[in-house]
Amino acid sequence: MTAQGSSPGASAKTHFDAVIIGAGFSGMYMLHSLRDKLDLNVTVFEAGDGVGGTWYWNRYPGARCDSDSYIYCYTFDKNLLQEWNWSERYPEQDEILRYLEHCAERFDLKPDIQFGKRVVEVIFDDNTELWTVRTDKGDSVTTRFVITAVGALSTANMPPFKGLGSFKGKCYHTSQWPHDGVDFTAKRVGVIGTGATAVQAIPEIAQQAKHLTVFQRTPAFCVPARNGRVDPEVTRARKADYDGIRQRIKGSFFGFELNFLPKGVLDTTPEEREQEFDRMWDAGGFAFWLANYQDMFFSKEANDIIADYLKRKIRSIVNDPVVAEKLTPKTYPYGTKRQPLDTNYFETFNKKNVLLVDAATDGSIEEITPNGVRAGGKEYPLDIIVIATGFDALTGPLKALGIKGRGGRMLAQEWEAGPQTYLGVAIAGYPNLFTITGPQSPSVLSNMPVSIEQHVEWITECIAHMRRNKLTTIEATPEAQDAWGAHVAEVVNATLMTSANSWYMGANIDGKAHRFLPYLGPEGVGGYRRKCAEVAEKDYEGFAFSSHGQGWTAHPIAAE
Repeated sequence: MTAQGSSPGASAKTHFDAVIIGAGFSGMYMLHSLRDKLDLNVTVFEAGDGVGGTWYWNRYPGARCDSDSYIYCYTFDKNLLQEWNWSERYPEQDEILRYLEHCAERFDLKPDIQFGKRVVEVIFDDNTELWTVRTDKGDSVTTRFVITAVGALSTANMPPFKGLGSFKGKCYHTSQWPHDGVDFTAKRVGVIGTGATAVQAIPEIAQQAKHLTVFQRTPAFCVPARNGRVDPEVTRARKADYDGIRQRIKGSFFGFELNFLPKGVLDTTPEEREQEFDRMWDAGGFAFWLANYQDMFFSKEANDIIADYLKRKIRSIVNDPVVAEKLTPKTYPYGTKRQPLDTNYFETFNKKNVLLVDAATDGSIEEITPNGVRAGGKEYPLDIIVIATGFDALTGPLKALGIKGRGGRMLAQEWEAGPQTYLGVAIAGYPNLFTITGPQSPSVLSNMPVSIEQHVEWITECIAHMRRNKLTTIEATPEAQDAWGAHVAEVVNATLMTSANSWYMGANIDGKAHRFLPYLGPEGVGGYRRKCAEVAEKDYEGFAFSSHGQGWTAHPIAAE
């Protein structure tokens, strides 16, 4: 019996031209691109029972995207852009999932997706130059190409809290939320974490719970989302200009229609910059983070001026000055951690039924008890615990796949000291393995669909090039990989980004090497796109090809 939506024919096959792992934004487009543009024999393994990736799993209260909806979507289909209408500036999880379900139906993707199957092993055979992919349901298939579309934020970070198993109430991680929801009515709820996810969830939970206790390790710089309905005139104007929008976001720094102010904060008067800060604060969204003064990420003095504005905002919103100080970040520069967008987050701490327990002033969590959480020697009785501690970002989802490359080399082992890739899309020693929005690519420092589309299209053209030239394998050279890693480090080390204990640095996972995981290129997404195009134009500079072994004849790919 096949999983819901799976094709009996697809699941019965044992060899494919390409296997894609994951059926979110990236896996769906990768399937459409390889199957419908190149006519390849492709299957997708997806652990969930439906499409959506992060939007399938993350159903916690308040879950919504924080990129503007008009660019948080596929842009490869002009008709889709014109026909689909988003309800809000930042749609909720269920609307995004409906959109992805619509896309799956529109492009007839489900027959080639095998749902409810988690990949547990991906092994390269040096003799046949093929990969074997195995799932937790006993599937074992061979394939020429493996494309990981597992997402950068899909492996939950569950800290090893002492006594967690002893808790008598209900416990939920935000990324593994029950599909039928959770009723907080008349409950004492504890939320552990104050990152971007918690910032969305906390105001929603506080409206329903009898009492909410928030356990904070590190306070966050939040800026308002300013969510709401989009003016129909604005929507019409955007639909009329989608060609221009696509061009601008592809060439931008972060994949948005946002650009840094072309001057430094230190070059402005206090009055001028206060007006700019007010404008960005009132506009909401990522403008304050991604369209601020150009020296924000480079000068601590400039950063302090910008951070001071946000600290003043926190103190003006939170009534209790003691609580306000707990919520005010003091240990890292602004912008060096993920920017949460909030709707009434700070205002929530003015509610009588909300208590903030801050690790620095009240004591950190010592253990989970049968009746609640003990922190700083005090027990906080709870009925429900919500763990909002984020993810083992970028490397975690790939290391969990059991990938073994040439000579049995194990990716999880090789990356113990941090990821090593070429362009964030390929890894030396792992032929015909592509990683969509992998480590050392812009990925989480960009509007994800923009980076996803760029990688999918680059991979598609690379495979088409191999077929035209009857090439069997492609893999990054160690020299190119080393040079790329050095470049990634050099660029980010010139900024303030490495000074924070962020998940960008792997600092949220005990024992994880501290290395900056995404790519913060000198020209951002646009510059990275040009670099990838240049590599392809130079006959895939930095890659090595082979044309021996079983070749295309033993396992032919359909002719173009």
